[in-house]
Amino acid sequence: MYLTGFADEASQEIEKQITVTKALGWENIESRNIKGTNIHNISDEEFDYVFGKLQDSGVKINCFGSAIANWSHSIKEPFDITLEEIKRAIPRMKKLGTKLIRIMSYAILYDAPATKEGQMFDERVKRVKEIIKIFEDEGITPVHENCMNYGGLGWKYTLDLIEAIPNLKLVFDTGNPVFSHDFSKASKADLEKPIEEVKNKPPMQNAWEFYIKVKPYIKYIHIKDGYFDFDNKTQIFTYPNIGKGYIKEILTDLIKGGYDGGISIEPHVATVYHDNGDEKVKEELKYNAYFHYGIIINQLIDYINKN
Repeated sequence: MYLTGFADEASQEIEKQITVTKALGWENIESRNIKGTNIHNISDEEFDYVFGKLQDSGVKINCFGSAIANWSHSIKEPFDITLEEIKRAIPRMKKLGTKLIRIMSYAILYDAPATKEGQMFDERVKRVKEIIKIFEDEGITPVHENCMNYGGLGWKYTLDLIEAIPNLKLVFDTGNPVFSHDFSKASKADLEKPIEEVKNKPPMQNAWEFYIKVKPYIKYIHIKDGYFDFDNKTQIFTYPNIGKGYIKEILTDLIKGGYDGGISIEPHVATVYHDNGDEKVKEELKYNAYFHYGIIINQLIDYINKN
């Protein structure tokens, strides 16, 4: 088992991403953005610079937190867009020695029902199968995240994908269920209507239930925590083990079960500081929030291992 994280939440500069990772005693970064651009989309010159800094530091990129088939991409857009992202990602991953890449199952179609037909399930499956094949042929393992996509509509939707794509592996995000309505439990009547009309009617997902249902297929873990403020209809992100992400329970179950994969932090807590007008102060707060989050996870895992 190893620890890693979306260090772009500490800083958009690769130097500070490396610094905070080493300060936590970790050797890995799950790379997402560098100066606001995903690592598979930055220029070749920028990538070479990042690669050099990583080589000098000894810090590795264990996973690409890619935008491939994520919530920013519609299943209705040309597949060539996805193929181009894959084409850019593979050589960079090979150069870095990175074996994992985060993918999704395309954005939810809010103007359609939460059914297989309404959400163009067959087309999603066709594309995800092709994505997996391309990466696996190159010795890379794609892992699907439960985040604002078909699989993120509820645990049954993720299992739909598993049934249709038996070799699909998952990255389970502990926090995403906390902020997502569970269409696995939507009424039959609501499933006949566009999601936009009924999106707030199903109950919220339960992170522990989702985890247990998909546990056999989990290859990787994202740690995020928080709760939904129903009075103000606002997502509140918290430090781990404070919200409703069942962080301690899930980590205990994984560790006691012999889990040997990665645990990647994705705090989101620093977003509460975005209204501060001083850029330098914002950067310091982001860095410190990420570091503190990592320390809490270090301590929690140490506690679990000792008890």
